[in-house]
Amino acid sequence: MSSSDNRKQWTFNDLEGWLNAQRITEIECLVPDLTGVARGKILPRSKFTEDRGMRLPESIIGLTVTGNWPEDERLETLIADTDRDMNLVPDPSTARVVPWATDPTAQVIHDCYFKDGEPLDYAPRTVLKNMLKLYAEKGWAPVVAPELEFYLVDKNTDPDQPLRPPVGRSGRAETSRQHYSIDAVNEFDPLFEDIYDYCEAMDLDVDTLIHEVGAGQMEINFLHGDPLDLADKVFFFKRTLREAALRHNMFATFMAKPMAGEPGSAMHVHQSIVDRKTGMNVFSNPDGTASELFRHYIGGLQKYIPHVMALFAPYVNSYRRLVANTAAPTNVEWGADNRTVGIRIPNSGPENRRMENRVIGADANPYVALAASLACGYLGMVNQIEPLPEMKTNAYAAPNAIPLPQSLSESVRMLDDVPELEAILGKRFCGIYKAVKMSEYAEFMKVISPWEREHLLLHV
Repeated sequence: MSSSDNRKQWTFNDLEGWLNAQRITEIECLVPDLTGVARGKILPRSKFTEDRGMRLPESIIGLTVTGNWPEDERLETLIADTDRDMNLVPDPSTARVVPWATDPTAQVIHDCYFKDGEPLDYAPRTVLKNMLKLYAEKGWAPVVAPELEFYLVDKNTDPDQPLRPPVGRSGRAETSRQHYSIDAVNEFDPLFEDIYDYCEAMDLDVDTLIHEVGAGQMEINFLHGDPLDLADKVFFFKRTLREAALRHNMFATFMAKPMAGEPGSAMHVHQSIVDRKTGMNVFSNPDGTASELFRHYIGGLQKYIPHVMALFAPYVNSYRRLVANTAAPTNVEWGADNRTVGIRIPNSGPENRRMENRVIGADANPYVALAASLACGYLGMVNQIEPLPEMKTNAYAAPNAIPLPQSLSESVRMLDDVPELEAILGKRFCGIYKAVKMSEYAEFMKVISPWEREHLLLHV
């Protein structure tokens, strides 16, 4: 059992004892917004008390990635125009040290509440918690294991310039494919030693580190566990990796497609469901064969993934990753041990039967993405949705493969088509999320790219 498992039932008194034991002098009070950015305040240890609470404007949860409030007339019916405060309450189970801080510092994720004590319904953690409650009511407990890809890149202070792989210990940058290369990982040993030290200090339960296909592209795998706990760990890991990279004079990025000509970065998520009473995997029958719930979960993913693509691929850049023959899915087919499909069934025994959602991008908010993926599977199981026949060949070449949406604007429109998803993810969450994404898309469309200047300026 990991240290984080022992934290789950912590009270504020337990948290106080831990802070005292760690000699903490400052607290970073964090709230993940819809884009996954860490918002909040830094408090002196003496000001961090259970009865004090903390308040922030409700609007900070729904900011665009550029830090603006979305301009959308739909928001008038979804959120108060007075920019009221929300109350922030610390979750003791999320307390972690900040291992790179000069003074003893802790970071604690907070949940958001209205003044009447009701949870802020469109806060990412609330959305995921609500989804887990639906599973609990059925006697189910989801289990997930994220695999998070990212790029190390040379420091880039001019956004007009393309990104480049960083220089490693050899004094050279990568110029060729180094998939699973141990020596390529060792090029950045000092950085990864810091990352492992930081992750150990923060109880993030990372499993393995590998070099992925792209130049400077890596992948970190997390041990399987509770979805909320894993979402918190991915949230913490992104902060940790970026900080560690800066200390080694490079950037770390979770952009879905940071470099032209290189593969994109995903957050593959392995998913299974266990019976809360017996602890048995409900995806397997007693005789070891695949259960109806397993098929229906796949059926739900197939039916609804196209409608939640805006939650899996949240930016314009996200769709540059979803290209055939680049280890990224372009479809929602399913298949056993088949990496050309969006829903892969890894080889495993009956007790570990699971599926891997390969559609989610590394740029996705982990709380939102996990909630959306679990929502698709939940609707599949509850409504007994049968999957299409298994794809046993190369899905990229299959003319009848069900395609994914190809742009952010298309994905946001598809989120409008499914009232049953809106019902379980939350009407206000879906409405505000769509407003945020369409505002980001409108802002992107104001930018004229170098390609347009190069090919259209004098030729059209």
